Amino acid sequence: MDTKELLKKVRKIEIKTKRLSNHIFSGEYHSSFKGRGMTFSEVRQYQYGDDIRAIDWNVTARYNDTHIKVFEEERELTMVLMVDISGSEFFGTTEQFKRDTITEIAATLAFSATQNNDKVGLVLFSDNIELFIPPKKGKSHVLRIIRELIEFKPKSNKTNIGEALKYVSNVMKKKAIVFVLSDFMDTDYDHSLKILGNKHDVTGIRVYDKHDEEIPNLGMLPVKDAESGKVLLVNTMSKKVRNSYKANYLESLDYFEKSFSKSGSGAINTRIDESYVKKLLGYFKRKGA
Repeated sequence: MDTKELLKKVRKIEIKTKRLSNHIFSGEYHSSFKGRGMTFSEVRQYQYGDDIRAIDWNVTARYNDTHIKVFEEERELTMVLMVDISGSEFFGTTEQFKRDTITEIAATLAFSATQNNDKVGLVLFSDNIELFIPPKKGKSHVLRIIRELIEFKPKSNKTNIGEALKYVSNVMKKKAIVFVLSDFMDTDYDHSLKILGNKHDVTGIRVYDKHDEEIPNLGMLPVKDAESGKVLLVNTMSKKVRNSYKANYLESLDYFEKSFSKSGSGAINTRIDESYVKKLLGYFKRKGA
């Protein structure tokens, strides 16, 4: 992709997603995540009506007078976007690929964070960490993130969500808002998710295509596995084959929903021909309630 075409794509996504974040998501994002963290501010003398759970017993003993710890709301938050760029994301049977929808959602979230003067970081992963951009503030930083989402070429087509979750657990020392964007065509990530969820506010956004759910009857069909590169001849006329295909899909969906639920993390499912706007808004409103 030449520079002119890339800048045109970045601008198109910026216009669409910034409008959404300015007029729709920034307020919901604010109410959903602001005030979740509290930082220590000072110690002062106890006053009638103060919460006794805030008493600082060490200072109280030292001065022989009751003192309490005062906390204030964290004004600055950090968002980390974990984006799956494995081969299966370059699949779509409607107007765009799954990766295109993921890019739009990630850009909308990034601009929403910027509206609140928060930092945004990016992790692109396949079966290894392809790129890490440390969290920073500002529009130019968000535009860099969008450019990488559009043009980055992964070295691997495979997926390992568990390893990516481990990486973020290790690299992010302070509490962050973490969004994992993927089709979640993977397993064995529940343990890593639980560890990440114990420290950070995690949400999984599963982006899928209608033909991820079931394969239509199209006769003998050559099908290429986007992650392995192998081409198989599949008899889609066979009901057994179609049922097996659907069963695999339902298994990965069930694993996704149970893993995020058990870890105490949020989960969103959105199909690429649906409005992700409604899905995100509904999620933010429930979370902020």
